[in-house]
Amino acid sequence: MTSSFPPKRLNKYISDSGFCSRRHADKLIEENRVTINGKVPELGTKVVPGDVVKVNGHAITASASNKTERVYIAYNKPIGITCTTEKKVRGNIIDAIDHKERIFPIGRLDKPSEGLIFLTSDGDIVNKILRAENAHDKEYIVTVDKPISERFIERMSRGVPILGTITKPCIVRVESKFVFTIILTQGLNRQIRRMCEYLDYEVTKLKRSRIMNVELGKLKPGQWRDLTHAEMAEINQAVQGSSKTAVDTAQPKNKTVKTQDTNEAQTCTKAATPKKYQYTPKTQDNEQKNRPTTKSKPNERKKLSIKK
Repeated sequence: MTSSFPPKRLNKYISDSGFCSRRHADKLIEENRVTINGKVPELGTKVVPGDVVKVNGHAITASASNKTERVYIAYNKPIGITCTTEKKVRGNIIDAIDHKERIFPIGRLDKPSEGLIFLTSDGDIVNKILRAENAHDKEYIVTVDKPISERFIERMSRGVPILGTITKPCIVRVESKFVFTIILTQGLNRQIRRMCEYLDYEVTKLKRSRIMNVELGKLKPGQWRDLTHAEMAEINQAVQGSSKTAVDTAQPKNKTVKTQDTNEAQTCTKAATPKKYQYTPKTQDNEQKNRPTTKSKPNERKKLSIKK
């Protein structure tokens, strides 16, 4: 039996329970894996107090409306882990983390990639962060198979034709002969690898080092930690104007931390200190000036223990 709450769409009810994101909930509904009071519902069906909602035969309930029990973690995904909640997939991210709460990843990293990824039990914040128009930064460290040329940096920065579109202008900096950093605000499928391939380079290593105001920091592959109150406050502020999403996201519980890993895609905010070989295309000057930045101050961050 459910507790008292305003009528809400079925996908949001499932998302609020922490079972999965709204998008995945829609998929479950379409596959007839969800029932309300024993009957298979349609997309858009409203859940009211007293309804019994089951997914794959197991009853679920929406969590507290103030979201105080929501989980928000940062995980350093290792190479070889797959960003899926499907437990039948070997090496899935959920089994790798083995969190006591039901959580799911925000976005994804390719299996051959590693680095920072968020996981949560809050379906609303998933939509806020992932919506393309919100343009939240994601930063990557990329190693390629041959020396990096000025033309390569210029083309990557300006935009490359892949998947029937031109990638958005982005910031690319040379770190060494074979290594560069790139800050993206979009997340096309295997975007960085495809961009490099178009310019006749092959990615040999790809690590996401930052999403919005959260950095990978000292997390080792396979380790995770809870996001701090300061980090969540900045994330909430950055996404509060997002459209088609629920209001406010709560602060996380105070917890200790654990360990495990991720793969490729996208990250966010603080631009790194310019390197000697920095190239910033003119086409993105205005876009960069107008883009809000959200960088946590060091003294605002809480020290967290890391579990293994």
